[in-house]
Amino acid sequence: MDAQGRGRADNIDPADQWVLNPNTGEYELRLTPSTPQSAVPGPRRATAQNRSVAAPEREAVPRAPGREVPAPRRRRGAPEEPPARRGRRPVKKKAKGKKILMWTGGGLAFVLVAVSAAGYLYIKHLNDNITAVSDDGASTGGFSKGKAINLLVIGTDKRTGAGNEGYGDAGSVGHADTTILLHVSKDRSNATALSIPRDLITDVPDCPTTQSDGTSKVIPGSTGVRFNTSLGQSGRTPSCTVRTVTELTGIQPDDFMVADFNAVKTLTDAVGGVEVCLAKNIDDSDSHLKLSKGTHNLTGEQALAFVRTRHSVGFGGDLSRITLQQQFLSALMRKLKSNSTLTNPSKMLKLAEAGTKALTVDDNLDSIGKLKDLGLELGKLNPKNLTFTTVPVVDNPAEKTPVTVVLNNTTAPQVFSLIKSDTSFTAVKQKAAKEKAAVAARLKGTKSAASAVRVRILNGGADAGSAQETLTWLQNDEGVLKSENAGNAPAALAKTTLEYAPDQADQARRLAAIMGLSGSAMKPGKSVQNSQGLPAMTLTLGKDFKGAGVPLTSTAGSTPEGVQKSTADKIECAK
Repeated sequence: MDAQGRGRADNIDPADQWVLNPNTGEYELRLTPSTPQSAVPGPRRATAQNRSVAAPEREAVPRAPGREVPAPRRRRGAPEEPPARRGRRPVKKKAKGKKILMWTGGGLAFVLVAVSAAGYLYIKHLNDNITAVSDDGASTGGFSKGKAINLLVIGTDKRTGAGNEGYGDAGSVGHADTTILLHVSKDRSNATALSIPRDLITDVPDCPTTQSDGTSKVIPGSTGVRFNTSLGQSGRTPSCTVRTVTELTGIQPDDFMVADFNAVKTLTDAVGGVEVCLAKNIDDSDSHLKLSKGTHNLTGEQALAFVRTRHSVGFGGDLSRITLQQQFLSALMRKLKSNSTLTNPSKMLKLAEAGTKALTVDDNLDSIGKLKDLGLELGKLNPKNLTFTTVPVVDNPAEKTPVTVVLNNTTAPQVFSLIKSDTSFTAVKQKAAKEKAAVAARLKGTKSAASAVRVRILNGGADAGSAQETLTWLQNDEGVLKSENAGNAPAALAKTTLEYAPDQADQARRLAAIMGLSGSAMKPGKSVQNSQGLPAMTLTLGKDFKGAGVPLTSTAGSTPEGVQKSTADKIECAK
């Protein structure tokens, strides 16, 4: 690169071949010295060769609107020109600062400012590295700036690359072994990485595919099969996995990327290894992972073994392995965002080389320029706002010894809805924390005497006779004499509630303490009139009521199970 660019091309400094376009904020490759350029302002400086013959003027090249092409540097050894005649480059310090910002914006963006005179050839080389396959109309047609991004990342169990044939089924066609739907919010402030279990029983729809010879073929769908068969099985392509995800979640991916075993090793090596934490020793003969308790920097084979191990962590199944993979990806995210990677030209070039070779992408991402734009969008994300979670599932009830799983039809739709509505899982978590604090505050403060508590008791789903049983207990054992049985509630409730007016807060706290009610059971509202026409609180016994004198507890927050797993900024140790 140095021999080609520095001091060998009409003495033009290679750094001058990249210029900042003020209209786009990006660096662009300048015309080479052999291409006609606009004349340098001011009279041409005479040399020993042209002193007696005037030099012909060069043909002017039209300039892009709003952009000036900087003049080339003077030849080395030539006398310095007077300040009035020198071609000055605009605001050099600001350009350097913007270069650094470009590096930190996205991983692959760095290659556009780092390759000097050989830039065009290197970018062409990276483009040639990229393997792109048709999305067969399964995606939205590619991500867009200013809109939320849904990127489907598919890790296959295809044993390509040296040394990978020893892992499991050496003849695998490459199934969807590890699948993550990455949703990045419209404002790029947060993201959710949703893991889809490979053993999830689902339906794979009919899939139009483009064959290697260019012909089209529709591969029939299947019902009640494992999710991982959406790729590889019966010749299915990644577009079939995209269609399956869309049908499963209601979310249509914009783009997809596919990585095989070899990609894990090369990408990890490119960033200098990924640091992981183990809460115990691991010795897994299937994945060939043997590590002691503590922190390890993993590269190559060890990194691959780590994301594939399952028998030595958690419950030893695929869901335990998903948790391990999420921890690994969190660590990789932290490494990519660290200064040690973003400001290291060598690492960034290795990453660009490894990434373009290792990944197969859809035909909407078939150039380094498009990948760079995606990298810039993803680079805006703060790791603390990237939430890893898994599709909520339960054991397959059709199996005596469950091996596969099915959707949790109560919580999974809520998770999918949060993503479709572009709702931040971290915001949900923060909201739940605020609600929990507010609920806890309801129990704090003064309490009235039990004799001052005035309450109507309704049966809202508890066993028959519960209202009268509670009334008798409150009056005879707890001194709550101003209480009465008001019969059945208008509708059944899952949880017992106590509704009260603001000026009855002292009474509510006393009754909550007597009955063992949590703050979430206390519902600030309005009072009602009892049979004597006096203001009273309303206690509605729900289906959770276990009997008079049995404390009631409930939890706050409306976040569905499976949403709050972990965020990428947190270091977690594999157990």
